[in-house]
Amino acid sequence: MTMPAISVRRSAPELVAPARPTPYETKVLSEIDDQQGLRFYRSGIHIYRRCDARAGDDPAAVLRMALAEALVHYYPIAGRIREVTPGDPGSKLLVECTGEGAVFVEADADATLEDLGPVVAPPVPYHEQLLPEQDGAYAGTTVVGRPLLLFQVTRMRCGGFVWALQICHCLADAPGAMQFLTAVTEFARGVPGAPTVRPVWAREILSARSPPAITRLHPEYEPVPDAERDKIYPGDALVHRELFFGRSEIAALRALAPPELAAKSSRFDLIATFLWRCRANALGYDDGDLVRLQFVVNARGRKGVSPAVPEGFYGNAFSHAVAESAAGELRRQPFGHALQLVANAKARVMEDGHLMSLADMLATRGRPRFTVARTYLVSDITRSGLTDLDVGWGHGVYGGPPTATLATFHLAGRNEAGEDGVLVPMRLPAPAMERLASEVARGLGVTRAGAPAGCSVSEMGFQKLIQTKTSLLYSLKSCSIIFFTSPIHFPASSSLPKSFKRNLRKSYLNLG
Repeated sequence: MTMPAISVRRSAPELVAPARPTPYETKVLSEIDDQQGLRFYRSGIHIYRRCDARAGDDPAAVLRMALAEALVHYYPIAGRIREVTPGDPGSKLLVECTGEGAVFVEADADATLEDLGPVVAPPVPYHEQLLPEQDGAYAGTTVVGRPLLLFQVTRMRCGGFVWALQICHCLADAPGAMQFLTAVTEFARGVPGAPTVRPVWAREILSARSPPAITRLHPEYEPVPDAERDKIYPGDALVHRELFFGRSEIAALRALAPPELAAKSSRFDLIATFLWRCRANALGYDDGDLVRLQFVVNARGRKGVSPAVPEGFYGNAFSHAVAESAAGELRRQPFGHALQLVANAKARVMEDGHLMSLADMLATRGRPRFTVARTYLVSDITRSGLTDLDVGWGHGVYGGPPTATLATFHLAGRNEAGEDGVLVPMRLPAPAMERLASEVARGLGVTRAGAPAGCSVSEMGFQKLIQTKTSLLYSLKSCSIIFFTSPIHFPASSSLPKSFKRNLRKSYLNLG
């Protein structure tokens, strides 16, 4: 559905410097920080409703003040990135702490939050006008010499507002950015002693050793064979859907794996493995094509692993785990086989010494980009707390990425029935998206004759239908609301009790 146009009037960008003088110095980034694949800006959007108690306050003024205060403590973010060897694309990067400041834009929209609709996952409507720069700004160009942080605060006609930001990934990973944004919100609310978590630079703990010692394999930086024969490219015409996994879907996935493996697999492991298989099948890879699942593993909070990442560290402290398989093998083997590949991949990157081996490899090989061909790249931000950020107007109605790309996220969310679960935004060519939805439906083990392609029907969805006696079924958000137009059928493998099936058919016949 085409959204109606809105108008957003932006002010001229201004630089917000730290509220007080900060040290002028040069800080070296770690090898994890300055790798080629992180030389871009991460974007985020936070949406807030009107708050009657703050009716006389301007959110733009509050956030401008809070930003200036936070930059006193996070003063490298007010600086600029420089190259150790100017003009060399593989050069080591450092931060010159100049105190120049971050970009700040205030704006007014001729729309209300209701005009945006219920935002639960990316893409956020009108994000192009709500972000200070186009999403993916400077990707493929350079982050050298540019402001490292950009804010835009857009006031809506209803009294709500949108706080959008872009931060250079070389300075902070997702937990690090969240730590900085939490500091901004604490200053915005006037929290005594803010920031409550003191920032720690300490990038030297993840810098390459001398001499380097590459003691582990790092397949995420190794190209797949015949990478040019991929089935999907960033420039393709893509469609977007969100897939929802609630309690019943997670239970169905656990039931597909051997009990011991299922018991120690996280919700993320189960969903990511499942969608890796479904996506590979939907894209139609040849049996011999090597396909990968690549996901982020945070290095914080690990016991007995060196180096220990200190509390307050806001730099990049993660590595990518990679599970890989020939597409034909992934298709033929049971779900538990793929899940074990994922468990093994995670265990490898959590071993002591893996992260320092990665730093040494990146320095030795000129900070290469990680491979994306035939790779399903996904991150888990379900526990990020992005929606909980409170600048004094209460918790946001949405907090998260503005868009989804070929790489995606697991987000905390709800389906149309109000059930809490995990939302996974997906982007694929239209034919592949239809096949993906069919794969998801088949994998979850419940189908309905006559359902349009793309509909996954959960047992919980059927139960809600019986309870409400309506002719509508809540399913995956990608299907929105599905009307019954044909009889309901169950696969022979369905574990639903006979009495449940009988009652459902009765309810179906009595709907009218």
